[in-house]
Amino acid sequence: MKVNWGLIGCGDISKRRVAPALRDLDNCNLVSVNRSQFELAEDFAKEFGAKKWYKTWQELIKDEKINAVYISTPVYLHAEMTIAAAEAGKHVLCEKPMAMNVNECDRMISACKTNNVKLGIAYYRNFYPAVRRVKEIISSGELGEISCAQINIFGYFDRKPGEPRSWLLEKKKSGGGPMYDIGCHRLEVFLNIFGPVKDVKGQVSNVLFQRNVEDTGTALLLFDSNVHGVLSVGHAAKESQDTLDIFGSEGSIRIAVLNQGDMIIKSSKGERKESFPPHENFHLPLIDDFANSILEDREPVVDGLIGREVNRLLMAICSNPPRRKTTQ
Repeated sequence: MKVNWGLIGCGDISKRRVAPALRDLDNCNLVSVNRSQFELAEDFAKEFGAKKWYKTWQELIKDEKINAVYISTPVYLHAEMTIAAAEAGKHVLCEKPMAMNVNECDRMISACKTNNVKLGIAYYRNFYPAVRRVKEIISSGELGEISCAQINIFGYFDRKPGEPRSWLLEKKKSGGGPMYDIGCHRLEVFLNIFGPVKDVKGQVSNVLFQRNVEDTGTALLLFDSNVHGVLSVGHAAKESQDTLDIFGSEGSIRIAVLNQGDMIIKSSKGERKESFPPHENFHLPLIDDFANSILEDREPVVDGLIGREVNRLLMAICSNPPRRKTTQ
């Protein structure tokens, strides 16, 4: 059996990862697409084997040939589209972050529950073999008691109005800057490894740019296990980073580039290197699991409750407007 999909949004992520996964997975069939630039929709559909292309997403969710939709649009549209799709009887896999705020998350969860459809959020790092290996090592006790963990995720990002992905710098469309865009993924990684958060504090500001979203942010997390977590994000640093460091009473793990999965483990056993690279298409394992959750009638691994918790943390971290860059 296969899940018949409709894809809403045909931007960069859809072209590079989502549509190829929907085309290539044995349990998926890409039936239809919707693109805001309708004049480009036909070429996109034919490139990935879809038989139909729609001018509006409202038309797509009425397509009786599909039973699931992937929503790959700016964040401010997620709640409206998810709720409408659920009411049309479609399962929903939605891009991250889940919504603009927790209230929207609650409405999305309620709509999917009421209409008996699955809801998943695209935190694909949950499926990284490196993250799963980290959890195994921690559970084995090799590192002793974990005291703290740190993630740095930096990448210089500047877009002018009208340029591709410039909507990420519009707070009314994105919800926030790099903390919402890339920080949300790392918050999910923290939750996956260390569990519930009992306290969170944050600071966001503009160090380099004059924007209504931050270009730099830091979050301090205290988990129920008393592990301390530090997350630093940025659009203003020239050097790109994607690190994960974990420190325990008996050892440590350092992953220099999480998207590559090479790690150095230090403990009483000595120092060693291990490598657990992700799938070449980061999204494919996530979509595979969601499709199987429909076929097996179970909850997806990354469900709406996880998406909601990430949004709760984002709101707490970004509770104060970003401080503006001061002119010298």
